[in-house]
Amino acid sequence: MNRFVDEVVLRLTAGHGGAGAVSFLRAKYKPRGGPDGGDGGRGGDVILVCKPNLKTLSQLALRDRMAAENGESGAGSNRDGRAGGAVRVEVPPGTVVYDHESGEIRAELLAEGEEVALLRGGRGGRGNAHFKTAHNRAPRFAQPGEPGEEMIARFELQLIADIGFLGRPNAGKSSLLRALTAARPKVAAYQFTTRTPYLGVFRRHERDVVLADVPGIIEGAAGGAGLGTTFLKHLARTAAIAFVVELGSGVALESYRLLEHELEQYSSELTRKRRLVVANKLDLDPDHEELGEFTSALESEPGVRVIAISTATGEGLDDLRNILLQLGEQHEQHEQHERGEADGRGLE
Repeated sequence: MNRFVDEVVLRLTAGHGGAGAVSFLRAKYKPRGGPDGGDGGRGGDVILVCKPNLKTLSQLALRDRMAAENGESGAGSNRDGRAGGAVRVEVPPGTVVYDHESGEIRAELLAEGEEVALLRGGRGGRGNAHFKTAHNRAPRFAQPGEPGEEMIARFELQLIADIGFLGRPNAGKSSLLRALTAARPKVAAYQFTTRTPYLGVFRRHERDVVLADVPGIIEGAAGGAGLGTTFLKHLARTAAIAFVVELGSGVALESYRLLEHELEQYSSELTRKRRLVVANKLDLDPDHEELGEFTSALESEPGVRVIAISTATGEGLDDLRNILLQLGEQHEQHEQHERGEADGRGLE
């Protein structure tokens, strides 16, 4: 299955516990032996496993449910039933699992090899050997197994990247990703060339910087126009957002304002991220007339930094790499500080 899948809904069921056995010892010299019913086995768990070789949720898209094994019932001679096997649900890094009915986040997998026991299997029932008392030496009952946990789960993939590229169609985001990294997204002179997110990596000063290119945004995207805002969720984990606008057409400022508006309509949280404005196609504005007007319009806005580049000539790309590296490092420092404060509060 080659298509990009970033959202899947599945019914997940942990295994039911096996029933305890009702049995009595019958031997040649013990015709009326005591109870010897074994316990039922525990049901299998539903375990999420983070696999870095997976890039989408396509391996889950052809299924509508996954279930762990039930535990086996107990037997005579105090033989316990076998525990049910777990079902291991493999997902790519950046997967968030929601309770589809309540919307509650149940798990988040980010690191290679990370495992989360999402649902627990039911406990096996106890056999009648457990219920022998001085007043009831031959109990004829045992416990049934407990049901396993069950839920309808929504899996949502949010790509993990340092910087996300946001722009209108044909702004040059895909060309920029190709110029900065080894990624090879499709590039052509028509709208919506990029129909799925792309990741690319470049290395700078012994550090990898991961970039994400999402499909272009047009006016009304928040209301579903074009490709809508389907892929904007992939900017949620980024350290910063790079707004890519096109010079040479006279609409750089208009494009930037449109992107701001659509992003605000989608998520006010994303608008609070660090941002960089990449004015691309500088070669189409040789006198820098549009660039000057554009930067003047934004210079009074706090936290907005503009860098002009050309993917066609390579101008400004080296400076851009340094800025992207700085944004990633600043984000790491901020997160380390936040974790330190949280650990400090936990010790109080």
